[in-house]
Amino acid sequence: MLRVLVVDDSATARELLTQVLESDPELVVVATARGGKEALRLTRELRPDVITMDMYMPDLDGFQTTKEIMIAAPTPTVIVSASNQLQAVETGMQALRAGALALLLKPPAPGSPGFERAARELIETVKTMAEVKVVRHFRRQPAVATIPPNSDHRGPLRFRAVAIAASTGGPPALCRLFAGLPEAFPAPVLVVQHMAHGFVEGFAKWLDATVPIRVKIAEHGETLLPGVVYVAPEQRHLGVRPRGCAALSVGPPIGGFRPAATHLFQSAAESFGKQVVALILTGMGRDGVDGLRHVRDAGGVTVAQDEASSVVFGMPGAAISEDLADAVLPIDRMAAYLANLVTYGSA
Repeated sequence: MLRVLVVDDSATARELLTQVLESDPELVVVATARGGKEALRLTRELRPDVITMDMYMPDLDGFQTTKEIMIAAPTPTVIVSASNQLQAVETGMQALRAGALALLLKPPAPGSPGFERAARELIETVKTMAEVKVVRHFRRQPAVATIPPNSDHRGPLRFRAVAIAASTGGPPALCRLFAGLPEAFPAPVLVVQHMAHGFVEGFAKWLDATVPIRVKIAEHGETLLPGVVYVAPEQRHLGVRPRGCAALSVGPPIGGFRPAATHLFQSAAESFGKQVVALILTGMGRDGVDGLRHVRDAGGVTVAQDEASSVVFGMPGAAISEDLADAVLPIDRMAAYLANLVTYGSA
């Protein structure tokens, strides 16, 4: 049995979440908390396997409570939000940066449209995140990579695009990576980030407001511009055309995912050949691994995040174990590596 602590200031929400979670025979709610301070005390006393955390509470909000839990008693934490509006997403993203593992919408009342899907997603996420070993991370802020102002970029760049795959732990990793890229980064960046339903657009807006480089949701047919990050929209595969345009599709899920990193990597390899760099970051499973093989076969460069800086080493670990990574780097070194590689052709 996995022991869950439910944190929410609403008695109705606590009752609903408990009912949903305990409908699965492998989950038991050992306690509920009405606020952040009570959640901290119960986490220390009960040592639950996983916590569901409300966003807004009267004493400490979800971000502050998660931050304190990760210092005092690191525990896998899932943020459960009542809203996917931008302000709520921003708070949720801060909680992810503080150590929370996932961000979900609260299930609506039983019998409402979407209840079954939301309940199933909550149960699956809680069970999956309970398996993650949470550790304290004290990392330095990444230094911003710079491109000398007198550099001559008039000649053709060796690399025409960067493609990135991320899942669990991805939002804070991407934030650290993009915080280190210069605004004048000389290639477009395409991202597949696995997220819960309803949060991708808010995630892209939050990231755009947080990092120097521009971030947006990709649109079908738009020209890919250097210095812009294009995030795959919800339930659309993201690919590229040989002339450098974004291509969205509603093709079947690949390995259970749409968008799928494998689709992005394969498309980028087919369009740009050896002129693409593919990064596979923290995340569960192996989405993107088969796509890296296409990038490798086309002569492109493949990079995997190292185990120490990954929240979950599944995706990068699978790529490394299959010898598909040309470089293995901590997240704080990737920005400088990318800036040098894409600008000068060597890292």
